[in-house]
Amino acid sequence: MPAPNSSRNQSAATRKTPLFGLVVVFLLAFLMVFRITSRISRHHAPAPVATVPATGTIGRQHIYSETARPADDIASALAQAKNEHKRVLLDFGGDWCGDCQALDFYFHQPPNDVLLQSNFILIHVWIGHMDRNIDIATKYGVPINKGVPALAVLDENGKVLYSQATGQFSDMRHMEPTSVTEFLKAWTS
Repeated sequence: MPAPNSSRNQSAATRKTPLFGLVVVFLLAFLMVFRITSRISRHHAPAPVATVPATGTIGRQHIYSETARPADDIASALAQAKNEHKRVLLDFGGDWCGDCQALDFYFHQPPNDVLLQSNFILIHVWIGHMDRNIDIATKYGVPINKGVPALAVLDENGKVLYSQATGQFSDMRHMEPTSVTEFLKAWTS
C-alpha cells in the first residue's frame, strides 16, 4: 500500500502540468505576436534620412519652402541662368521625403557640389503631400505621381531639356552618389 503522502504529491504534480502548459502557450503566443509586430514595423518604418555632415547626426533638413512662389523663382532663375550661361535644375519634392533628403545631401557632396554650382541654378519646388504646385510639375512634364524627388532641366530660355518621367531618383536612399554625378555631367551646359 502506498504511503499517504505519495498520492498528495502525485496530484500536486498533476496540477502543475496544466500550469506549465499555460506558461508554454503564453510564451509561444508572445513570440508570435513579437515576430508579427517586428515584421510590420520593418515594412512601415519611417524612411531613413541622409546624415547631415555639419553635425554628424541624422535629421531632416528644411529644403522645400511651403511659402515660395515657384513660378516667380523659376522666372528669376531663368534670368540668372541667361546671364551666367547655366541651366536651371528643378527639384520637385518635400521635406518629409527621405529620398529627397538623400538627393539634397548628395547634391552637396564632392564632386556634385562643384558641378551643381558651376553649371546649374537649383530651384526646389515643394509639392506638399503630392498635392501642391502640381501645375508647375505638369508644365515641365514631371509626373510627380511616379515618385519624388523628380527633376527637370531647363536651358537658359526655359526650354525643357530633360524631364524625369519615370521616377528615376525616387529610390535615392538606395542609390550611389555617383548616379547624381552622372546625371549632372549629362546635363551640364
